[in-house]
Amino acid sequence: MSILTVRDVSVRYGAISAVRGVSLSVEEGELVALIGVNGAGKTTTLSTIAGALRPFQGTITFQEEQIQGRSPEYITRKGIALVPEGRDILSSLSVAENLRLGAFVRNSRIEFQKDMEEMIGLFPILGERLHQAGGTLSGGEQQQLAIARALMSHPRLLMLDEPSLGLAPVLVDQIFQLIGRLRQRGVTILLVEQNVERTLDIVDRAYLLHTGEIEAQGTPEHIRSFVDVEGVYLGDHGRRGQQQ
Repeated sequence: MSILTVRDVSVRYGAISAVRGVSLSVEEGELVALIGVNGAGKTTTLSTIAGALRPFQGTITFQEEQIQGRSPEYITRKGIALVPEGRDILSSLSVAENLRLGAFVRNSRIEFQKDMEEMIGLFPILGERLHQAGGTLSGGEQQQLAIARALMSHPRLLMLDEPSLGLAPVLVDQIFQLIGRLRQRGVTILLVEQNVERTLDIVDRAYLLHTGEIEAQGTPEHIRSFVDVEGVYLGDHGRRGQQQ
C-alpha cells in the first residue's frame, strides 16, 4: 500500500505551468527517485508535497489523508521531512542547536537525547562538531547535518532534494553510501538527484520528469532502456526511440 500518492497534480508560477498532471506513488520502505534535467519540475514537485507550494489541480494523499494545501508545519507533523536543495541549515547556530530544531514536533527530552545519540552514531562527524557553528562545516558535513536534522522529526517519508549538488566526488560517494544506509534502516525516501547514473544504481523505482510531465516510470532497468541516461544528464531529451 502506498504511503504517498500524488495524483494529477499541476502547479503554476503565475502564468507559467511548472508541473502538469504529475502522478506518482511511494510505498513504505521504498527508495524512489525523480530524475530529469534542470527545470523539469522535480523541486517544484517536492515543494508542493511539503506544503511550500499549493497545486491548482490534483490531490496529494499521505497515510490515507489528503494534504494538498496544508501548511508545511502540519505536513512535517504528519510525518514528511524535506531536506531542501542547498541544505538550508542555520549557519550561526551550533550543530546541536540545528538538530534540536529538527525535533520541534516532539516534546520528550528523554527521547530527544536518545535521538541525538542515534544521530551521532549514524553521523559520527557531527558528534565531533556538536558545539561548532553549522556554517563552519564543510559542504559534505552540512549535508549530513541537514539530513540528520530532518531525521530528528522521525519522518515516515524523507524527501531529499539534490543531496550531492556542489560536492566533491569523494563527498558524493559518502552521500550515496549514507542514502544506502538509510534505506537499509527502513527509511522511506523520495530522492531528487542530478547524478542520474548513481541514482539508478540504488533506487527501487524512478520517475523521469520532462518539462513538467512524467515521461517514463519504472525500475532502473526500464528507465535505462527508455532513456539515454548520459543524454539526460547532459541536458538532452534523450529518449531511446529518438536515437536511430
